[in-house]
Amino acid sequence: MTHKVALNFEDGVTRFIDANAGETIADAAYRQGINLPMDCRDGACGACKCFAESGRYDLGEEYIEDALSEAEAEQGYVLTCQMRAESDCVIRVPAASDVCKTQQASYQAAISNVRQLSESTIALSIKSASLNQLAFLPGQYVNLQVPGSDQTRAYSFSSLQKDGEVGFLIRNVPGGLMSSFLTSLAKVGDSVSLAGPLGAFYLREIKRPLLLLAGGTGLAPFTAMLEKIAEQGSEHPLHLIYGVTHDHDLVEMDKLEAFAARIPNFSYSACVASPDSAYPQKGYVTQYIEPKHLNGGEVDVYLCGPPPMVEAVSQYIRAQGIQPANFYYEKFAASA
Repeated sequence: MTHKVALNFEDGVTRFIDANAGETIADAAYRQGINLPMDCRDGACGACKCFAESGRYDLGEEYIEDALSEAEAEQGYVLTCQMRAESDCVIRVPAASDVCKTQQASYQAAISNVRQLSESTIALSIKSASLNQLAFLPGQYVNLQVPGSDQTRAYSFSSLQKDGEVGFLIRNVPGGLMSSFLTSLAKVGDSVSLAGPLGAFYLREIKRPLLLLAGGTGLAPFTAMLEKIAEQGSEHPLHLIYGVTHDHDLVEMDKLEAFAARIPNFSYSACVASPDSAYPQKGYVTQYIEPKHLNGGEVDVYLCGPPPMVEAVSQYIRAQGIQPANFYYEKFAASA
C-alpha cells in the first residue's frame, strides 16, 4: 500500500511523493528524485528533521535523543530517515526546494469553461490528461501563464482536481492582462500553461473549530477546502464569513448553500461593504465575527483577502484580547 506525502519546502513549493509500506520518507523522496537534507541515515545527526503537520506515521526507535528529543517528537517533529508513513501525510521541510534538487511541476492544459459570474469575477476551468497527476493541498495556488505572453498570474484553486479538471475564481481587473484575455479572447480549447502547486496557505488537519474569512475572490481557496471537508467530514464547527464591496461581487452563493447542506457543522454568512447595498448584511467581515466564532481562542482562523482586510482582521482579533490557536492568512492584490 502506498501513501501520498506532501513535502512543503520553505520557498513555498510543494511536491507530492508516494511512500511505500515500510519505506522511510527519505528513501521515498530520493527514489523520486528529491534529496532531503541528510548527513546520516541512522537517526544520529538530526539533519533531516522536519515537521509533520498531519497524518499517521511510525517514527521507529533507532534514532538518538540528540537527533530528536522526546519533546520534539510529541510536538510533531520527525526524522525523515526514520519516519514511515501509515496514512497520507503533510511534512514541512526547513529547506528550499532547489537545495533538495526539485522544483515546481509544470503542466499543459486547455480551457474547458470560462464564464463571467459578475462584472467583477470570472470563473475559469482547465482540463487535460496531465492534470490527473496534479496534486495539491486545498488552499494552494498555481502560476498560470497568460496565453500569448510570457507573464504569469497566481490563482488559488477553487475546486479539487477531478477527472483532470480544476477551477479558479479570477477577479476581473480593468486593463488586466489575464482579465482582458479571458473576457475578450479566450475560448474553449485554448492552451494554458501552469506551474505549481505553491503556497503555505492550505487546510491543515482539523483539530478544533474553524473560522474562515474570505474577501472577494479570496473565496476561491475556501471552496476547495470545503470540497475536501465535505469528502472527509469534520466533528468541529466551521463558520465562513464572506465579504465583498458591492452587491454584484457576491458570487457562488448557491455553492455555499450546497456546502451547508452537505456539511452538518458548516454555516456561513455574507456581507457587503457598500452603504448603497441592498443586501441585508452591510459592512465588513469584522462586524459579523461573534464571540462563539473565536471560541475563546481555541480556534483556527483562515483568512484570504486583500492586505487592508488582513490587517483589519488582525487588529480586530487583538482588540478582543484573544490569541487564536493558529492564524493562517493569504494576502492578494490585483495585477494590471
